[in-house]
Amino acid sequence: MRITAAVAPATGEPLAMQELELDDPRPGEVRVRMVASGICHTDAIVRDQWYPVPLPAVLGHEGAGVVEAVGDGVSRVEVGDHVVMSFASCGQCDLCLSGHPAYCATFYDLNFSGRRPDGSAAYTGGGGEPVASHFFGQSSFATHANVYERCLVKVPESAPLELLAPLGCGIQTGAGAILNRLDPSAGSSVVIFGAGAVGMAALLAAVVAEAGTVVAVDPVASRRAFAAELGATHTVDPHDGDPVERIREITGGGADFALDTTGVPAVFRQLSDCLGTLGHGAMVGATTPGTEGTVDIGTTLLSGQTLHMVIEGDAVPQVFVPRLISLYEQGRFPFDRLVRHYAFEDINDGFAASESGEVLKPVIRY
Repeated sequence: MRITAAVAPATGEPLAMQELELDDPRPGEVRVRMVASGICHTDAIVRDQWYPVPLPAVLGHEGAGVVEAVGDGVSRVEVGDHVVMSFASCGQCDLCLSGHPAYCATFYDLNFSGRRPDGSAAYTGGGGEPVASHFFGQSSFATHANVYERCLVKVPESAPLELLAPLGCGIQTGAGAILNRLDPSAGSSVVIFGAGAVGMAALLAAVVAEAGTVVAVDPVASRRAFAAELGATHTVDPHDGDPVERIREITGGGADFALDTTGVPAVFRQLSDCLGTLGHGAMVGATTPGTEGTVDIGTTLLSGQTLHMVIEGDAVPQVFVPRLISLYEQGRFPFDRLVRHYAFEDINDGFAASESGEVLKPVIRY
């Protein structure tokens, strides 16, 4: 069928609206009519080729829509179902079977190769050339996509798809790093480095966990103010004095938990340095492969601290996304305050607003 997609044509170039041909769903795939898709930092860095996804490509990995057709073997959804889309995983390796699909043995191939396992792409350009598809198993920057069934989270028809779309990656990543991996106890201290969409989702999750002290660290005054509105008990400007010293002062000697959403090596060091004895830190910020971060091994050895690298909030999306929706419906997880909507044809404006920091979470409506 003929569809419209926002195609990443070449390294660093704006996305271009193109008419493409979409093939039929293969076994284990579902054709979804997109209603909305979030714009994530990962879309931007793949457009700019930090990670070598083949271009041209249809990116997008925070989709939400309605099932229009199903391939052979699909059993969890049917035509007409409303779905949120998350990352792809095989479902068969030890890590998937043990409840950690974000660390799937074939994660890179399924999410970043731009092809199905058999080497085919779902999209074809006007000249008959393949256009990379199945980005994070979905390629949601298109009016329609063939999506792996394992990417899908079925949601109630009453759920607002145009709002729920970013739960599949960015919001899940921040909230999951807190609730699934760090798991702070009530009354504990939590420090979050970076108050973008992922950091704000983490902040909201820390409030859900009833942390007693929640510190947001960000150089942008407006973001620090917004973090305070969302529940941060303290905010720190990292350019105003030593942020580690300030955090240790706020937390009475060192934080119980800390999360770095920036991917900046110097910030990773600050995360480690700000933790107290037996503190637990996590990193979710994406950066270019080969980037080195350092910790003071001689000092941190004595602290007994734990450091985790976390992908996709270490979540099982079919379990965690409904949990976030429930928390939102209870008024305890107001992630809607992070979102600004854009028309599909204005997708590059959404990218620009995200990169400038003007908007935390742009979401495209089709």
